[in-house]
Amino acid sequence: MRLNLRVWRQRNADADGAMSTYVVDGISPDMSFLEMLDTLNEELILRGDDPVAFDHDCREGICGACSLVINGDAHGPERTTTCQLHMRSFRDGDTIDVEPWRAAAFPVVKDLVVDRSAFDRIIQAGGYVTAPTGAAPEAHATPVPKPDADFAFEHAECIGCGACVAACPNGAAMLFTSAKVNHLNVLPQGAPERETRVLDMVAQMDEEGFGGCTLAGECATACPKGIPLMSITGMNKEWLRATRKAAKR
Repeated sequence: MRLNLRVWRQRNADADGAMSTYVVDGISPDMSFLEMLDTLNEELILRGDDPVAFDHDCREGICGACSLVINGDAHGPERTTTCQLHMRSFRDGDTIDVEPWRAAAFPVVKDLVVDRSAFDRIIQAGGYVTAPTGAAPEAHATPVPKPDADFAFEHAECIGCGACVAACPNGAAMLFTSAKVNHLNVLPQGAPERETRVLDMVAQMDEEGFGGCTLAGECATACPKGIPLMSITGMNKEWLRATRKAAKR
């Protein structure tokens, strides 16, 4: 395959960026999108040019590090992570636009790399449970009803890639935050911080400068792990419950 790439290049956070055009040839349809970018970078290095910076780690759809907007879609045309997107999703001769996540809370570091530490700070605000030190408890010491376990597991699948933010027209982080809140709040182990968790995490989310949620639904459509839009509704209920309890104290 021969492809025309239009790639966002930006030297650093303070520099202006622009799209640069490259042509890559000999691309196998079985390559992943990141392997195609590797091929481009090999050619750039051989020419003495600066390679394109992009995030990646496991390349197995697990870590959520890969974060690209491809032809206007977060992670590309398939509902998967960029590392699991294969070039057979494109045709010979295609022109492909490759950009970083676009969100005020995700500033560009270089080229296609953005700073997603805002997600880390949301987790630090309440994404934990109280646990005594010492030996691990027995696995069945705290029974969890099957529906609750399934609900928690569904939300625990969130890998924090940020596609929900990149896809949202408002740059909101509600789907990510709700996945983390609902994952822990439904479990008995998360009960001690149930109210403070949702209040603190939502407050931190707002402080980071993410946009407001209008339930456009683009976040759930782009999520590679299928976190449902109803997750946001669930977190809103938790937030209202916690707010009312806090007001009565």
